[in-house]
Amino acid sequence: MALLQRLIAFNDQLIYRGRARRVANGSDWERWSSTSSITLPADERRGRHRQAVSERPRVKRPSARWRWGGLAATICGAAVVAGLVLGLQGGGPAVQALLPSLPTTSPTPHNASGSIIGVFHRGVPQSYAGITAFTKATGVSPRLVSYYSGWLEPFQTGFAAEAARHGALPLVQIDPTQVSLAAIAARQYDDYLRSYADAVRSYGHKVILSFGPEMNGPWYSWGWTHTRAKVFVAAWRHVVDVFRQQGASNVIWLWTVNVDPPSDNAIQSPARWWPGRTYVTWVGIDGYYYKPSWTFAPLFGPTIKIVHSLSRLPVPILISEVGAPRADQPAKIADLFAGIRAYGLLGFVWFDADGNKDWALSTPAAIAAFRRGANAINDAPP
Repeated sequence: MALLQRLIAFNDQLIYRGRARRVANGSDWERWSSTSSITLPADERRGRHRQAVSERPRVKRPSARWRWGGLAATICGAAVVAGLVLGLQGGGPAVQALLPSLPTTSPTPHNASGSIIGVFHRGVPQSYAGITAFTKATGVSPRLVSYYSGWLEPFQTGFAAEAARHGALPLVQIDPTQVSLAAIAARQYDDYLRSYADAVRSYGHKVILSFGPEMNGPWYSWGWTHTRAKVFVAAWRHVVDVFRQQGASNVIWLWTVNVDPPSDNAIQSPARWWPGRTYVTWVGIDGYYYKPSWTFAPLFGPTIKIVHSLSRLPVPILISEVGAPRADQPAKIADLFAGIRAYGLLGFVWFDADGNKDWALSTPAAIAAFRRGANAINDAPP
């Protein structure tokens, strides 16, 4: 039965990513070559809030006929993989000192809270050109650069090294789309996780990893309408355990939730998904200024309060995705910087791309507001 379950999990991988081919060689996992590595399509890599909730695709697992038919083909056929060990490039030594150590007390406005500015831009991780253009336009060099990674996709070492050369750390949002989290918790994907962990460890510099973000929303296959909270928790803990067993101690684990608006029953309080303080380094909160009347405190404040109640030990919080529509950007950017500082948070990651709204900075007024906010951080007393 255990062998059958592993074969089914293997077959599901082939169905969802037709380009992927897995080869078992004892307990070894062959690494993906640069020509056959699994990457998310452009429309998936853009990340959250790329389409209205009503337009987000329903999660649809392959039918039993296709699963069993594919399984038979998997058992009878031969899968071919071009395996090539990833070349690892080291980043600059200065990157090690970029981010603060885990605080023993809550950050306050007087200890460089809000000093981390990150960005997601279209085209990453294939290219760093968009990040360079963002820096040129705003005068702000991001300290975090975010990208979205499909399940079975390898760690993008080359992109991480490029970020390090620009003084930034990679923030990887790993999306287990159409993958059974119960299978992950049951160790059916351990070969992949060990391969990923080995690549991160070999890279040798800090990496921020988030697994299954926004699980308290209904729009992803790992969200609360599709996957039980206790299954998510088991999968999260197992992923962290595998990385620790492989010696990947350079990971900052970012447990990422969506803001929990009081009037939105589709989004749940994140408390049920909390894996425990020992399994979390930072907490990420995703939220967007959808309405002109929204401000930082009512948008993010309730979720921040929930996060602080989850652990007796203080938890550093990063606004891991945020944006505002073009017309509202100057005012909302000023409100964002003020809110980050008032709540003593680590900082934020600006979603600089179009989605269900145009979140990208594009007007002189918005860019000027962003620059003023960043300069205020630099000028703030220690």
